[in-house]
Amino acid sequence: MSGGKILWIAVWLALAGGLYYLADSMLNPNKLSVLGEASTVTLQRGPDGHYRAEALINGTKVNVLVDTGATGVAISQDIADKLNLSSNHAVRTSTANGNTVSYMTRLNSVKLGGVEANNVAAVIAPGLHGEVLLGMSYLGRMDVRLFQGKMTITQVE
Repeated sequence: MSGGKILWIAVWLALAGGLYYLADSMLNPNKLSVLGEASTVTLQRGPDGHYRAEALINGTKVNVLVDTGATGVAISQDIADKLNLSSNHAVRTSTANGNTVSYMTRLNSVKLGGVEANNVAAVIAPGLHGEVLLGMSYLGRMDVRLFQGKMTITQVE
């Protein structure tokens, strides 16, 4: 392969990497490294109108969808397995997709930036795919404010 072709491949790879970084920054602006450790965290709303972030659950990094309309924290079976969570007992839950069975559990800690809650009620929802829904069993312990596309969450405990 000639030196010119290698240079073009390197340029295209650099451009692709740069585009990926920019797209990821726009779609996922609330990374752990950006949120910091302060007792107040400000989340940027994503282009789809939702607040997504990286959080620590029991010390493990997971992607969460902050959902003020959710009663509690809901975790997919895949993420529950990753976190080694066990279920205490089955409960019937009502979701936007209808009624389903979920499994009650407790989280030792949920941390979003420097805003942390311990002993948080959650459910393992086998029908849930992807992110964790971070609902009111966590958010209800905090001061949460929405203003101009930003969600500010402040530790109050």
